Amino acid sequence: MKTQRISLIFLAIFVFSGVAVYFKSCQKPASTESTPVEDVAITLNPAPDFKADSAYAYVKAQVDFGPRVPNTKAHKACGDYLVAKLKQFGCEVISQDFVATKYDGTKMNARNIIGSINPSAPKRILLTAHWDSRSVADKDTKDKNSPIDGANDGGSGVGVLLELARTIQQATQKPNVGVDIIFFDVEDHGEPEDYKGEHKPESWGLGSQYWAANKHKQNYTAYYGILLDMVGGKGAIFPHEGTSMQYAPMIVRNIWDIASRLGYSTTFIDADGGGLTDDHTAVNEVGKIQMIDIVELHPNSPETFWKYHHTHGDNLSNIDKNTLKAVGQTVLSVLYQE
Repeated sequence: MKTQRISLIFLAIFVFSGVAVYFKSCQKPASTESTPVEDVAITLNPAPDFKADSAYAYVKAQVDFGPRVPNTKAHKACGDYLVAKLKQFGCEVISQDFVATKYDGTKMNARNIIGSINPSAPKRILLTAHWDSRSVADKDTKDKNSPIDGANDGGSGVGVLLELARTIQQATQKPNVGVDIIFFDVEDHGEPEDYKGEHKPESWGLGSQYWAANKHKQNYTAYYGILLDMVGGKGAIFPHEGTSMQYAPMIVRNIWDIASRLGYSTTFIDADGGGLTDDHTAVNEVGKIQMIDIVELHPNSPETFWKYHHTHGDNLSNIDKNTLKAVGQTVLSVLYQE
């Protein structure tokens, strides 16, 4: 996660509406414990069972490569792995290679990885997460200049989407829509906390900015999109993210309603969070596709984000299968309602 740009118009809206606005790299995380709840009777179209154990294994596989920092062997190897897994799950895969410029001028060899399920379907839902991990632990008290595992901030969203693709491939009944999965690169390489120069929000989310301006298919569009960011932490809560509510409030409310009917109302909480500029911002503003963000936030705490945000504590020991299950089952059920 990161500091990112919030457009002036939304800043004004949030200030005057009393909604907090958060810059991701400038806040300290908080921990809110929640207890998993049992599924309740629902009236939704049936969806396959999302396997949290499998999603966790995909998170672990990414971490095992080492930090996915651009221009490293681990980054290239993990990217190749993600391409291979999407192909294994029957996706039509496109690798979008590009060179991104870091805030300090460093050139980063990057690639967005796109996997399409049922590519001929005219109605499409876009699901995204970032797959890179942060090159510094700038919120830690030691080894601040070393890269982090990024098990949650990066790995968790990708793990959920890989398991979703595998589940759909093996399901007897498929969704009635096409699904495009994008793993955005170079999301998490903006200025560190102690950077003495100018903090520029546009230095974050470089992969989504590139894709929004250079879509993988000419005239590509989707009915709507869902971004997953930090969706595996212990005791995670997901309020209504503020920028999502500005762009696509009905989509947010529909997804949170489905989560509630599945029994996950203590995780997908019925509360408003702060407005973030995340990968969904470029998709909305430049790509002109409504996209919402499922992201861990603690709006009533002075520490906004997950407690291990941008520290070496962002490792497998702090990934919770209950959280992966809540997010994965909800998103899978959303697809099967279309």
